[in-house]
Amino acid sequence: MTHKEYRHLTEKLQKYIAQKNNAKVVQMLEGLHAADLAEILDELNFDEALFVIRLLDSDVTADIIAELDDDLKEKILDNLSAKEIAEEIEELETDDAADIIAELPEDKKVQVISHIDDKDHAKDIVELLRYDEDSAGGLMGKEFVKVNKNWNVLRAVAEMRKQAKDMPKVHTIYVVNDDEQLKGRLSLKKLLTTSTKTPIKNVYNDNIHFVSVNDSADEVARMMQKYDLFVIPVVDETGRLVGQITIDDVVDYIKEEAEKDYQMAAGISEDVEADDNILQLMRARLPWLIVALIGGFASVIVLSGFGNAMNRYGTLFFFTPLIAATAGNVGVQSSAIVVQGLANGTLTGSIWKRLLKEISLSLLNGIILAVILLLIGKFLLGHILTGFDLKMALTVAISLVSVIIIASLIGTFIPLFLHKQGIDPAVATGPFITTSNDIFGIYIFFTIAKLILGF
Repeated sequence: MTHKEYRHLTEKLQKYIAQKNNAKVVQMLEGLHAADLAEILDELNFDEALFVIRLLDSDVTADIIAELDDDLKEKILDNLSAKEIAEEIEELETDDAADIIAELPEDKKVQVISHIDDKDHAKDIVELLRYDEDSAGGLMGKEFVKVNKNWNVLRAVAEMRKQAKDMPKVHTIYVVNDDEQLKGRLSLKKLLTTSTKTPIKNVYNDNIHFVSVNDSADEVARMMQKYDLFVIPVVDETGRLVGQITIDDVVDYIKEEAEKDYQMAAGISEDVEADDNILQLMRARLPWLIVALIGGFASVIVLSGFGNAMNRYGTLFFFTPLIAATAGNVGVQSSAIVVQGLANGTLTGSIWKRLLKEISLSLLNGIILAVILLLIGKFLLGHILTGFDLKMALTVAISLVSVIIIASLIGTFIPLFLHKQGIDPAVATGPFITTSNDIFGIYIFFTIAKLILGF
């Protein structure tokens, strides 16, 4: 559906809501996918969105709520009673239900869970809430089909029918032993082409990839990407099958992490949207702006230490932005590559090998940029800037090479160090690396200038 179609549908919907024409509202929304319905509700004002949620059946609105923008979802849940939320929860799979309940205040969580009629469903949700949201246990759902390896095919099919009765989709058939420990998987082809008296242990495939409940969500994403998996089973500390994670949950996690890392790299300290209020936007942006301001003061202090150089070689001043900008850009490039490698698990080898590689790369880049600078200096800057002679050109060129090497080392080392300390390395990119390399770049520039020009 195009944006124009959304707008047209939303305008008609708003007219029917204003008229309290419930039948027309239901008729307009009937048959639309939950994701489309959620996008439509995002276009309505809050009262209109709440009206639609209360009008439609829970089997429809449950999926809509799961798809809503976080801010609108929070507002709607605040305005629904615990009983109303429980009715929505009962229609959702356990992982989506747990995600919604996790966002509620503690007292309301208890109330909602107590109103869930299906006690097995409630028990599964409570179990999922015990796990960290960024772990395999926090991502998994409790809906899956399993058979015992000691059953025959006939009994396995009968048991599968019972388990799959209320499930929207069956992705994989898992095989467990008498202790519920995961042993493998069973293909549909084997079931269809094997005698009903054949034991499952004779036909199942024991080559199966799995994750533990305490594995990080990043590890889950890497595993599913590496082996091109659509679904992956989850086991507990004893090897018991306790859930499964589907690709849609992993994609949602990757999307959220990518947005968070992008904002962090841009100097935004918390998750915000373009339409958030001014206070939220200010709170997210201001901390890094303060860091940048402090870094700017540090640069001023560094420059003040070379006041004599400015008096004698004023031309140096014109190259300060060039040196600082190059240092910042090189540092961000290096840190971005390292952060990306850490995120997708492709960064291997020792730190020292990585740093040596960065030194070689930055030396090559620095020499090329220095040659370009010298050529531009000879044919252009010498006619524009007073005092820009060969000695000055060499000073800037050597400083440029040195700054590039140091900036690349800082951009490489800091994310690796933060990762070792258990801190998200994405904080190293953006303002942090740029500001620190600005300071180092200016200091190195004037230190080299002092050695060559002698002031």
